[in-house]
Amino acid sequence: MRLTPRRTLLAAGIVALVLLLCLFRFRDAVLWHLGDMLVKSEAPQKSDMVEVLGGDYLGNRILKACSLIQQGFAPQAILTGEGGFYGVHEGEIELDFAARRGCRKEALTVFPYASLSTVDEVEHLVPELRRRGVHKLLVVTSPGHTGRAARVFQRFAPEIEVRMIASRDPFWNNGYWWKIREGRKRWLLEVTKRVADFFGI
Repeated sequence: MRLTPRRTLLAAGIVALVLLLCLFRFRDAVLWHLGDMLVKSEAPQKSDMVEVLGGDYLGNRILKACSLIQQGFAPQAILTGEGGFYGVHEGEIELDFAARRGCRKEALTVFPYASLSTVDEVEHLVPELRRRGVHKLLVVTSPGHTGRAARVFQRFAPEIEVRMIASRDPFWNNGYWWKIREGRKRWLLEVTKRVADFFGI
């Protein structure tokens, strides 16, 4: 049977309607996978050092690093991040925050370079890791950031065995990021950053 323009349009409309109904019916599963594709979280293993990536203003990353040290996965952590907090490096703020919560201050080292992005952070940190003889590294960051950060480390330090450790992030909401406004903002920002990283922007 030959399709007339009207029948073609009707068929396209029916297909679109079915797809929309399926998307609505399975939206939670679809949205979960859209978030999960950003995550690369691994089990910790005995390592030379923990790296705490900057950008967490709730303290969850540094507390996760302290927990890893206390459990014996690594003897120390290095703290990187931004430097523009009223003239104070993010790592210094983390250091005081962790010490007030029982983390051994001597197990934490601030890397004072004022980074502006994950690429900037890793690019300047890697020579320091090599200088310290780090071969195995645990990298702590928020769940949605783990996948992109892993690729950045692979690009700049392929010889270092890196394991990504996801810290707690209440806005990621245990993978149900779309149910919280801040979670939706984080997902969109991370997707944007991932595309930018892919194109080298």
